[in-house]
Amino acid sequence: MLRRLYDWTMELGERPGAMWALAAVAFVESSVFPIPPDVLLIPMVLAARAKWWRMAAVCTVASVLGGVLGYAIGALLFDAVGRPVLEFYGQMGGFETFRQSYNEWGAWIVAGAGVTPFPYKVITIASGATGLDLSTFMAASVASRGLRFFLEAWLLCIIGPSVRHFVEKNLGLAFTAFMVALLGGFVVVRYVF
Repeated sequence: MLRRLYDWTMELGERPGAMWALAAVAFVESSVFPIPPDVLLIPMVLAARAKWWRMAAVCTVASVLGGVLGYAIGALLFDAVGRPVLEFYGQMGGFETFRQSYNEWGAWIVAGAGVTPFPYKVITIASGATGLDLSTFMAASVASRGLRFFLEAWLLCIIGPSVRHFVEKNLGLAFTAFMVALLGGFVVVRYVF
């Protein structure tokens, strides 16, 4: 089954609609979807290395736009849902302390989450909920997501054949390593925040 999924994803990289699929996954991952766009970006670049920069650009733009949706979710739903719950439990003061601390370090928090396997959607929603300056959020998002996707795609373009050979030879190991990194990001969210 894993081999069929891998083969399907590799074929997707050569299809005309591949960029749209990559953009859709990158967009929804930044606000609600748990699977990062790397799941498509990596095999797509390996399948069509000459288009690496275009794939990275699509991934970056869609991810940042999806981050704006996550920011809006945090900003709009906090007043409707989050604030009443915190006030009911008498925790609004604790949130205000968190908000001040988050906004003080917000650009670094967004940038850090943008380049790591940490679930970026958590940061986009938290940024909206705490009222992090939108221009700070956007600048950190563009820089960090761009760095992540362009560096990843460029490296895959350069060392692609050896990576593809390794992945195809060790598909189970590669999938396990990816899942550990993905789940590790969610564990960090659960126990750090």
